[in-house]
Amino acid sequence: MSRLIAHAPGFQTLLHAVFPPECLSCRARVASDDGLCGPCWRDTAFISGSVYDGCGVPLRGEVQDGDRCDDCLSIARPWSQGRAALLYKERGRALVLALKHGDRHDIVRPAGAWMANVARGILRNDALVVPVPLHWTRMVKRRYNQSALIGHAMARELDVPICADLLKRDRATASLDGKSREDRFSELFGAISVNDKRAAQIFGRSVLLVDDVMTSGATLAACAGACLAAQARDVCVVTLAHVAKDD
Repeated sequence: MSRLIAHAPGFQTLLHAVFPPECLSCRARVASDDGLCGPCWRDTAFISGSVYDGCGVPLRGEVQDGDRCDDCLSIARPWSQGRAALLYKERGRALVLALKHGDRHDIVRPAGAWMANVARGILRNDALVVPVPLHWTRMVKRRYNQSALIGHAMARELDVPICADLLKRDRATASLDGKSREDRFSELFGAISVNDKRAAQIFGRSVLLVDDVMTSGATLAACAGACLAAQARDVCVVTLAHVAKDD
């Protein structure tokens, strides 16, 4: 009942009169909730048009839809297709960091909608959304898993099920910030597995992995490998942002 009241037109009008909608980035007033003002929208590198099929970054040069970028051809990518909503730079980077470290949960719903838009083209009929897990020690420190939050928001937009605890971190891994590609993959090796109590949910089924940022792809590769080892039929990945080469 309270949810219905909160979404009623009269209640929303009253709420906006007291708390006018603000831009998610700069806090300028905007026309509706969960939006960006014009300048911030222009400074957020949303990904649109043709993309590389393995990672979702914009195509470059004379390539065709379905092609893979150099990284996806040379680095382990145990997933079928990948997409990202925006590039990890400028306003997009600030939004991701605000969500990840700044308790900005107001970014969750629009982030889920942006990710749902790019995920629809690779969505399987039997897909199960699975967020990248945090180790319990990091969960205690941060108090929430940002990948699970945006995963739930995206799943609602797509109207597909989610299993937030399907994957688990078997050991605490060091921060990957500043590490080389090789060190990232080495750090994640054997660190993630499928929760035995949830394994039946992905047997013979498609998995849609969700994370906030893809850099080298080491974390997503570890998660995808764990899902495939548990007999998932197929794995695709969707991230809020992607750290593109030369950006």
